[in-house]
Amino acid sequence: MNKYHDVQRVAFSDGEMLLTVDGATHRFDLKAVSPRLLHAAQTERERYEISPSGYGIHWPLIDEDLSIDGLLGITHAPSFGFKKAA
Repeated sequence: MNKYHDVQRVAFSDGEMLLTVDGATHRFDLKAVSPRLLHAAQTERERYEISPSGYGIHWPLIDEDLSIDGLLGITHAPSFGFKKAA
């Protein structure tokens, strides 16, 4: 299985989520990223699961999912599987 991202840390402080992924730390305003996380209790925020592929983060107590690519603003070109005719 390919690993998309290496998530090292997820933390919360003063209405922000601090995410250390692929060796860099990013700050996200919870108002913009996730109203569920903004209004969640600290214990709910601290219980999360990182997908085995490193693609996303899931908070089971509040049923919230965020993709790492979405947070970082990474887009991928679509792959339609078409082959060129010879």
